[in-house]
Amino acid sequence: MESVLLYDTTLRDGTQGENINFSADDKIRIARRLDDIGIHYIEGGWPGSNPKDKLFFELAKQVRFRNAKLVAFGSTRKPGIMAGDDTNLYELIQSDTPVVAIFGKTWDLHVKIMGNTLEENLNMIFETVAYLKKHGREVIYDAEHFFDGYRTNREYAILTLRAAMNGGADILVLCDTNGGTMPFDIEAALKDVQNAFDGHPVRLGIHTHNDCGLAVANAITAVKSGAVMVQGTINGYGERCGNADLTSIIPILCTKMQYPCMSEENLAKLLKLSRFVSETANMIPANNQPFVGRSAFAHKGGIHVSAILKDPRAYEHLVPETVGNRRRVLMSDLAGKSNVEYKAKELGIELNHNGFDAKKIISEVKRMEQAGYQFDIAEGSFKILLEKFTDQFKPCFDLESFRVTVEKDKDKPCSAHATVKISVGNDYEITAAEGSGPVSALDNALRKALRKFFPDIEAMQLVDFKVRVIDGRDGTAAKVRVLIESREHDQLWNTIGVSEDIIEASWQALEDSFQYKLAMQPKTCSCN
Repeated sequence: MESVLLYDTTLRDGTQGENINFSADDKIRIARRLDDIGIHYIEGGWPGSNPKDKLFFELAKQVRFRNAKLVAFGSTRKPGIMAGDDTNLYELIQSDTPVVAIFGKTWDLHVKIMGNTLEENLNMIFETVAYLKKHGREVIYDAEHFFDGYRTNREYAILTLRAAMNGGADILVLCDTNGGTMPFDIEAALKDVQNAFDGHPVRLGIHTHNDCGLAVANAITAVKSGAVMVQGTINGYGERCGNADLTSIIPILCTKMQYPCMSEENLAKLLKLSRFVSETANMIPANNQPFVGRSAFAHKGGIHVSAILKDPRAYEHLVPETVGNRRRVLMSDLAGKSNVEYKAKELGIELNHNGFDAKKIISEVKRMEQAGYQFDIAEGSFKILLEKFTDQFKPCFDLESFRVTVEKDKDKPCSAHATVKISVGNDYEITAAEGSGPVSALDNALRKALRKFFPDIEAMQLVDFKVRVIDGRDGTAAKVRVLIESREHDQLWNTIGVSEDIIEASWQALEDSFQYKLAMQPKTCSCN
């Protein structure tokens, strides 16, 4: 079985997605990670289209890729000129990459819209590919809008592929650029294309978009139908609804279809790669993303948890660690005894302590969730709750009091001030601080007070703050839920607070967040 070639276009097609933007240095860092995990081809960008991509290829000349071939992307020559006179092709040669990807018009509609003739379009494809081959490049030909063109004018679509093949193209990539093709149409078209070359070997690739939610399915179908290359992006980033997501395609090929495209060692790095790319793009990772999402192997119902404790295969199609992920058991009003036992073990809490009663904990969790808490998204607060239930909670500090004031002058923005008094053992500390809002001021004051006792508190950062109105029918008196996400290096945790008062709810979540952090390092905590 021929290995499936993985072609990543995150750095080019992925950047066409809304709110996705990478600097040249960002692209170098991502390219290194793609190379490390074993991607075969990395498309770096279009050097003839913008200075940033041109800079990337200059920087890339100093990088030694161990596994991947770097690809420069561009279009066929312009109509009416020689390939050697085309500035776009000149930039592709100057990028000095071993591989060049060229896209050409396949749909006769597009040829006519551009004011070109069908014959000249074929000449452009043939001469461009032949020119690049003459300069010693491996050429991947992207048949843009292939499936749309194939549906409306099959004969011409096949002729464009023949032109690229006659020019010397190494792989012909069939593109579902509009993302509107069905899997069964993908299968039929690939088989027809293979037959159209009269038994001559032709290496096909697939490039799909997700406008019908079928990008991954279409890519997998194409491989099953004979494609030897799959193009896609990390996390499915791309224009409109995105591209085929390689973080789904890769594990499907490796574990479900047994195609040899990546080692087990590299497959286990997939989640970290996904998070690195999303962090570099400043995009929030999708929890429900297959394989690498935070919820991909999360279990909430008590019956489900009871089953996976006996045999994980009952509710998991894959061992989470295969892709670098982990199993998560959630606490909620759907939880049972198995959820409590699993979470306690995961969080390092001894349950056989002071007459532990799982039913009481489950009852309390359900009561609190009815009141607005949501422990499946606040594991930090649940750990503290579980410790309190089993008399194992040892607070590293206690709140004595706090005061928050907000001032608004006529022509100035609001300013917030907070004063906090805490006790650590027999010592007391009173501090005051300002902030951009009341919660910011409270956070700054508490951090300032704790710094005297716990100098490493500065390593902790608050990375997300969310406020949700639980039931808006009470207007401004409605109960609110505050969620805080905190980070220390690569460790994340979430805490929650609920109250009719937004400051009180924020304090609950804030206090839990700091207590959780300090409990992670008991040696720094004088109260322990």
